[in-house]
Amino acid sequence: MAKRSSEPEKRQGFFSQMRSLFRFTRDVYGWLPWAQIAILIAGVLIGLILGFLIGGGTVLSLVLWGITGLMLGILGAMILMTRLSTKAMYQKIDGMPGATGHVLSTSLGRRWQASDTPVGINPKTQEAVYRTIGRGGIVIVGEGTRGRLTRLINDERQKSQRVAHGVPITVLYVGHGEDDIAIADLAKTIKKLPKTIDKATMATVIRRVESVSQSLTSLPIPKGIDPNRVRAQRPR
Repeated sequence: MAKRSSEPEKRQGFFSQMRSLFRFTRDVYGWLPWAQIAILIAGVLIGLILGFLIGGGTVLSLVLWGITGLMLGILGAMILMTRLSTKAMYQKIDGMPGATGHVLSTSLGRRWQASDTPVGINPKTQEAVYRTIGRGGIVIVGEGTRGRLTRLINDERQKSQRVAHGVPITVLYVGHGEDDIAIADLAKTIKKLPKTIDKATMATVIRRVESVSQSLTSLPIPKGIDPNRVRAQRPR
């Protein structure tokens, strides 16, 4: 019997994921190891101080409170690394084609529906337009130079207005120019939009907009970002 040429890919364990997350974050924030060591030391010191103040300074109380402080220090170091890893991800994908779709499809939560595939794209320049629909209405996001995005933005706005009359439409541009939204602030900006439609209306709008959406299967999709390579794996 022929030997199998491939085996199912093994899922990384917790410690392997933490190692990957640490290396990913350290590449951007080189001071991360020193900050984590400082947090660990601070946790132990706080535990020892509490051992003196609360436990009377006995050996047992110092050991127990020292271990407690160490555990809290480990927790603090992990929280710091997790938060910095998110910022590191945004720094790495900033300016890459497809970054907007990645953020919309992974960072908005269940209250918004979005895809990492653009609803409009300029094949020559890779300027792209993305759309998300939620309780805050319809949000159209342009990725690229504003001047070259005008036609794509207008086309998507008119299409949405025809099938979702009365539903608010917000247009955002990702970038670093005046009135642009930084990629790191995109999800936060969208989530802050006031709720203007209920869940039933939202579901209806999604169906109507999707029914008239143009098929983009024949158009080249931006390939500048691969989430599996850019985003470090999170511990499960």
